[in-house]
Amino acid sequence: MSSNQDERSTERVWMTLCSEATSVIRDEPLLASYVYNCVLNHDSLCSALSVILANKLADEVMSAVTLRELFEEAFAAEPELIAAASADIRAVYERDAATSTYLPVVLYLKGFQSIQVHRLAHFLWSQNRRDLASFVQSRNAEVFSVDIHPGCKLGRGIMFDHATGIVIGETCVIDDDVSILQHVTLGGTGNEQGDRHPKVRSGVLISAGAKVLGNIEIGSGAKIGAGSVVLNDVKPHTTVVGVPAREVGKCEVESPAQTMDQRL
Repeated sequence: MSSNQDERSTERVWMTLCSEATSVIRDEPLLASYVYNCVLNHDSLCSALSVILANKLADEVMSAVTLRELFEEAFAAEPELIAAASADIRAVYERDAATSTYLPVVLYLKGFQSIQVHRLAHFLWSQNRRDLASFVQSRNAEVFSVDIHPGCKLGRGIMFDHATGIVIGETCVIDDDVSILQHVTLGGTGNEQGDRHPKVRSGVLISAGAKVLGNIEIGSGAKIGAGSVVLNDVKPHTTVVGVPAREVGKCEVESPAQTMDQRL
């Protein structure tokens, strides 16, 4: 997308969030203060996310105020972070059968929130603020049970469904429009150095409990079956399953990440 398209898309997401927040306050007054603090007291998705994520991560070491400043600094320096967050919101809305509105995604879903926290950690890592990036990573793991090395590169439209127990290594690359379920590991095969983690191309679905290990490529539109251990490259639009994983057929859809269908 062009920058203008990104801005329009993000603004549409923001307006929808505000409308949904107004409805929630009308229907459930007990949530009014929380929803105002998280959404309606703000004028942009950037501002709202900064508060939501900072409050989630804050502890006795780093205050919510300091963390909010960090998020706002990153969002201002790298507008792609907000464009990616907007795409991530839409991805959950479109793929998660349990989600019918945008608002719960930003308020409650730790998969979405953990991805946005990682984006801050990766920004800091790229700015050579690696000690701080590692601190943010550790808080991400403690708060959301999602452990992503700050060096990992994420595209847009990423969905972590349930998210608990996801582990992703330093040199992993995840392209746009990928869906990953709980207890997935994208890791190395040992204590090797250098480029040692998977490269996951667009449209891939990695089902619950799968382990993808080594500097291998998961081709566009592939599907990894639940509980599989993948040690070799997977061809595009191919389904693999088992321990070790083996090819069992071709994917019937262009992008398994969109359908979220774990059946074989």
